[in-house]
Amino acid sequence: MTLPMNRRHFLSWALAASAVSYGCSSRDLEALDEPYGVDLTDAGIGADFVLNGSDGKPHRLSDFKGKVVLIFFGFTQCPDVCPTALFRAVEIKKMLGEDGDRLQVLFITIDPERDTPELLRAYLAAFDPGFIGLYGDRDQTARTARDFKVFYAKVPTGSSYTMDHSTITYVYDEAGHLRLGLRHAQTPEECVADIRQLLQRR
Repeated sequence: MTLPMNRRHFLSWALAASAVSYGCSSRDLEALDEPYGVDLTDAGIGADFVLNGSDGKPHRLSDFKGKVVLIFFGFTQCPDVCPTALFRAVEIKKMLGEDGDRLQVLFITIDPERDTPELLRAYLAAFDPGFIGLYGDRDQTARTARDFKVFYAKVPTGSSYTMDHSTITYVYDEAGHLRLGLRHAQTPEECVADIRQLLQRR
């Protein structure tokens, strides 16, 4: 579900502000060169987690060291934001060429009540068989979202409900450091330019 513009702007501002408020990191990482996205190198968010995967395996964030990892929070019944973000991820991977194999996309559901492993697997396979869906129980979902400063809320719609949620895609470098927040409005070309900066920093 698309967030109202004022809320989306607030969330982008909050992420950018958090990248400053935590101060200098102890990690000696080379600064990014004017990325299109939000530089989250020193944001102090996005700790490791353990969630179940749509591939039938439990996963930690640290399992994917050695790849650039894109993490997006969403739900399979999302009408616009989530499909757009995932289609963009497909384009990013394609535009990276051979380096596309160094990319791992993780989709964390904020709707574990409806998003079963089977549904997540089928949904993501429609975009790319290599994309992995992650899920936990209600408490695990809330804790993981909180660690990433992700907003989400259930919104009643008659006899059912939809989910309102923030739209940042989080990007980790190959060493497992959170470096970027890709804005929802960024083009695939802009995302690739940002990601290539990380691929060049081995």
